[in-house]
Amino acid sequence: MACVAAADPLSKAAPVPAAIRVETISDYQAFLDLEPVWNEVAEAAGLDHPFLEHAWVRTWWECFGAGSALRILVLKAGSQTVAIAPLILTPIRMWGIKVRRLGFFYNAHVPRADFLIAQRRAEAYRAIWSHLSRSHDWDLLQLCQLPEGSETLEAISGLAGPDHCKMVTWLSGASPYLPLSASWGVYFDSLAAKHRSNLRNRFKRLNAIGPVEVETITAGEKLTDALGAALQLEAAAWKGEARTAISCNPDVSKFYSAFAQRAAERGWMRLNFLQTGAQRIAFDYSLFYKNRIHLLKIGYDPAYAPYSPSNLLLFMVLQDAFERGAREYDFLGESADWKSNWTKHSRPHYWLFVFSCTFKGHLLHFIKAQLVPLLKRSSLRPLRKLVLRLAAYVQAQRR
Repeated sequence: MACVAAADPLSKAAPVPAAIRVETISDYQAFLDLEPVWNEVAEAAGLDHPFLEHAWVRTWWECFGAGSALRILVLKAGSQTVAIAPLILTPIRMWGIKVRRLGFFYNAHVPRADFLIAQRRAEAYRAIWSHLSRSHDWDLLQLCQLPEGSETLEAISGLAGPDHCKMVTWLSGASPYLPLSASWGVYFDSLAAKHRSNLRNRFKRLNAIGPVEVETITAGEKLTDALGAALQLEAAAWKGEARTAISCNPDVSKFYSAFAQRAAERGWMRLNFLQTGAQRIAFDYSLFYKNRIHLLKIGYDPAYAPYSPSNLLLFMVLQDAFERGAREYDFLGESADWKSNWTKHSRPHYWLFVFSCTFKGHLLHFIKAQLVPLLKRSSLRPLRKLVLRLAAYVQAQRR
């Protein structure tokens, strides 16, 4: 009988995955050099919106990053990058107390944010938290605008809790969106009869002035001039009077202008104008990303307000999106009556506050989770300043 050599049990053993290590990017040039890797990780992570693309984060940093420091975590297994945690460190004051806040590249112009996890998700979250828990340069980890379905909320909460870090979760609001799964005709017929009637009547009245058309600008030399015209339209209505229009703030104007050019280079930019004759009377600033449309800004000429030009523009843009086979129209931002006329779907977003396991961290958690809700009661408001001053004094004595 022939002898058969026993198989080496180690020969078929799966290779041991390389340990994940964390590198910190704190230099601006290193952040710029990271772009190709960043984009690869974003693609592998299945990113379905542009607000974590390197181009968006870079533009935000250049326009709003003053006073903050880069703390981008790059997670590597061997030579492969498996995740990126885009974080910045910002000194702020909370209730009179100096606080070192670690968080996303975030302000009111960022619709959603998160970590970029491409591979080994559970290990990546553990590596991120392990790194953060060992560092001593932050008092508050504030993760804003995490969309429903993100693993980050549950993962970081589950890791921070056993380390005795106090936490608060806040529902920031629901962002309306419209799945474009049916045909345009089926969808339009599903809208409220009054809304459909108003649209038809306003189209008829506006067509009497001149042909109603949509002009779409995506790139080229026209984009700069067209963007200027769009910002003038936005400032002409109530936003200009309230000083909330883009053009009222140089940093905000720079952000939307610079990002428009970068988005155009990548084929994402959509600047739509509603025209009657040769007159531009409404606009929207949108991004077309992975077959989804994201509405960032919309505005109109108040002289044409009786025709509801923003709604007419939206009608025509949505009809085109259905016909082209787009997957979703994301209204972004908070819920509003005009958005509810078009969709009943919404996507909640959450903020996660993780306080450091220090005296200051426990003090901040006590104020946010217990004291502030208590002081919001009308009968206790006179005590607010006194208690907050006392908390600031106690914190100062602990330095």
